[in-house]
Amino acid sequence: MRLILKIILVLTISFVFVQTGVAQNKLSVFVSIVPQKYFVEQIGQDLVDVRVMVQPDTSPATYEPKPSQMAALTKAKIYFSIGVPFENSWLKKIAASNPALTVIPTDHGIDKLAMKRHSHSKDEQNSHEDHGQSGTPDPHIWTSPPLVMMQAHKIVTALQKADPANRSAYQTRYKAFISELVDLDGDLRNIFAEKQGQRFMVFHPSWGYFAHTYGLQQTPVEIEGKSPKPAQLKALIKYARQHAIKVIFVQPQFSSKSAQLIAREIGGRVAIADPLAADWPANLRELAKTFQTVLK
Repeated sequence: MRLILKIILVLTISFVFVQTGVAQNKLSVFVSIVPQKYFVEQIGQDLVDVRVMVQPDTSPATYEPKPSQMAALTKAKIYFSIGVPFENSWLKKIAASNPALTVIPTDHGIDKLAMKRHSHSKDEQNSHEDHGQSGTPDPHIWTSPPLVMMQAHKIVTALQKADPANRSAYQTRYKAFISELVDLDGDLRNIFAEKQGQRFMVFHPSWGYFAHTYGLQQTPVEIEGKSPKPAQLKALIKYARQHAIKVIFVQPQFSSKSAQLIAREIGGRVAIADPLAADWPANLRELAKTFQTVLK
């Protein structure tokens, strides 16, 4: 009996050692937001250990890394940035914490749209058809599958350079991921083929690239973190009534108070549209179905 127990103990220790060794052999990677984790894991799969900086239900605009995250970054090999606001103040600190860390800006080479705001005044409405633009670049490039294809190329290139022994494995998985993106893009284009120019209203303007890619028009309730003033709310309510908008999309990371008020005034409702959801493709497909239902 004792011999059997010793054998079991030895096997258990060996198993734990092997499993730990496998985990240690994985390429340690950090990303800024949850959807990026999906992108990297599709290409890296069992060869990478991906950690996310901005935790669920927190905003990439105001996030501050935890001490435990900064400590873990000292052992990471790659950081995939994407252009979200918190990176502006933290990326240099992150790089300084680990001289061996390679920072890959996956948004490099992507032409950013300007964040759009609803035109509230008559002068603005006369000078712009429906929307004005501020000069702030829109960081939400992950809401457009064609732009994710561009990001995926930067991801596979970085992984292959950091781990050349598995170059072919990364390449195979990259091609499979691109095929998945092409299919998703095709499905979304079919869904919105007869919805070109249709308007939808969101609290936070997270879906500009999605709208641009599929021929829709996004109208935000707030811009750059500022909730609308009473006069602006009145203009938004009038706008929603004029264009028969009955659904205001909100995301969990922001207050929905203003959106609830507009929805109540137009006899509509509020619906969740989270650009930071973990299951990225399923989230876009579900959002497209919701849009298909509410866009008239």
